[in-house]
Amino acid sequence: MEAIAAVQARIHEIQSAFGVAPPGGTGGAFASALATAVEATETTAAPARTGKLVPPPELARFGNGRIPASALTPIGEGSHRLHAPAAEAFKALKSAAAADGVKIGITDSYRSHDAQVDLAKRKGLYSQGGLAATPGTSNHGWGMSVDLDLDATAQRWMRQNAGRFGFVEDVPREPWHWTFRPKG
Repeated sequence: MEAIAAVQARIHEIQSAFGVAPPGGTGGAFASALATAVEATETTAAPARTGKLVPPPELARFGNGRIPASALTPIGEGSHRLHAPAAEAFKALKSAAAADGVKIGITDSYRSHDAQVDLAKRKGLYSQGGLAATPGTSNHGWGMSVDLDLDATAQRWMRQNAGRFGFVEDVPREPWHWTFRPKG
């Protein structure tokens, strides 16, 4: 807990130095950036960018964070759902980890657009030192990412084995965030 508090204090210090309102604040650059981002993504999906995840064509027609539950597949834990290939790969990954005596927990999977907006308000935009993607651009909104509950052993296991199942650790500052990006 002490480490988290120290990180949060450092984020606040950096934001203050650049005149950025802290996450959840009511004014300044954060509120403006969030409003612009939400407005820009209300009706369209974000375009693919170099190095960014290209959404599966069968999901792209819905838009980021607007995929109906019927187009996603349960992963066998709570109400968590992913795009079918990602869901099947995650179930295989979790089974392999369990066979190795490693527990992989999950805290988040598919994230609706409204949930992305809420998260950005609560945790701040990643581009401004927070932990949320601009709403409408999250890999969670394509049903391709999971946030995992990992102890040190599970984190090490993921870094050594997740690639075999198509998952990569693709967000700096978020060792819990893993995205399905199969090779080929």
